[in-house]
Amino acid sequence: MVVFVLVLVAPGQGAQTPGFLTPWLELPGLADRLGAWSEVVGLDLVAYGTTADADEIRDTAVAQPLLVATALASAEALGAAPGLLAGHSVGEFAAAALAGVFTPEQALTLVRERAQAMAKAAAATETGMTAVLGGVAEEVLAGVEKHGLTAANSNGAGQLVAGGTLEQLAAFKADPPARARLIPLSVAGAFHTHHMAPAVQSLREAASDVVAADPGVKLLSNADGQPVATGAEFLDRLIKQVSNPVRWDACMETMAGLGVTKMIELLPGGTLTGLAKRGLRGVQTVALKTPDDLEAARELIK
Repeated sequence: MVVFVLVLVAPGQGAQTPGFLTPWLELPGLADRLGAWSEVVGLDLVAYGTTADADEIRDTAVAQPLLVATALASAEALGAAPGLLAGHSVGEFAAAALAGVFTPEQALTLVRERAQAMAKAAAATETGMTAVLGGVAEEVLAGVEKHGLTAANSNGAGQLVAGGTLEQLAAFKADPPARARLIPLSVAGAFHTHHMAPAVQSLREAASDVVAADPGVKLLSNADGQPVATGAEFLDRLIKQVSNPVRWDACMETMAGLGVTKMIELLPGGTLTGLAKRGLRGVQTVALKTPDDLEAARELIK
């Protein structure tokens, strides 16, 4: 018998593209499921996933519920039973729901509050994020610190995302680390930095009456990449993570240590499997982008 460890991963903000949901509506029951979840989050998720333009789905208050809902819907369509779950940033809420920490409705209710609070925090100061590709890790971190930025996402595979004010990012662009490529990201604010601190308290208040169940599947945390045993601890980490850096590099290190051999990235897939191809060499991956990818994902599981 061939033994493998399958990890199911859920992407974070920035993975969405206009119309990415359109082909999925052909699957039986999926439109109805998203319609019900639209009532939970107060947004027309089907419309945002099919006819909305890039600026509309860039809005934090829209993007986060849309990403979590579509990740959960694609997981339902796939029907896999992974040995490990992880999500990047807001994708952690989808992973937590799939692990049984929350119901999908609880996860989406919390994400609605998170998204609105983070959008409000982002509007208070003009901030943004820039991806840094390549360069020497120590020199990149030194450059980020020099310009008063925060290493908001340590994604591994030679990729880091810096967050801060637009002025700080402009100064960083004018003085980049050697042999590094800087790419401004189309996001509404400096997520996972101290600029998001006001949103932490808002999410904590929204979660005050939520009883989180212990995960039924091993579930990794963005805080340090380690599995979390209790639902209460995972919920506390989700709240704090709003203004703390995402350590996806540490998540991938843990995946390697646990013997992960196969990864499926939920809709809209591509970002995390791309990182895995460089940071988890030898691991087989499938990214769910259209329903046609479900067959490849099921073959991978076999």
